[in-house]
Amino acid sequence: MFKIKKLISLVTMTLFLGCQDTPKDGPAKVHWDRDMCDRCVMVLSDRKNSVQLRHPTTNKVYKFDDIGCMVLWFDEENIDFKDSAKIWVTDVNSGEWIDAKSAFYTPDNVTPMAFGFSAYSTKESIKDGAEILTYDEVIKKIK
Repeated sequence: MFKIKKLISLVTMTLFLGCQDTPKDGPAKVHWDRDMCDRCVMVLSDRKNSVQLRHPTTNKVYKFDDIGCMVLWFDEENIDFKDSAKIWVTDVNSGEWIDAKSAFYTPDNVTPMAFGFSAYSTKESIKDGAEILTYDEVIKKIK
């Protein structure tokens, strides 16, 4: 009888772990208004200015409420994988996750931690006359 209970527990745990909503690549699901920023510990609620990254070897996901929090976290925590991490940011127009390193950014936006940088998937989606920055330029300005 004990072996049957043990087997049922093992099968249940296996099924439960197999149903988790964290993919092994690409952005993870965000539980809006519940997940917290890994730097400032504020709740992620802005669906158009959030950031997440995946550790290149462990696949651990880190989430941030503003790209500025991510940049400061890299330095404060001496993150050695910052150049090899996969990083996604939400497109300010659609809220879809896009590659942060190939996105286009504008300054002077209202963002959760007031760093002011919002991301766009294409240059064409940015208002005419707006200053357009690359990922590397945003990193330098935040530092």
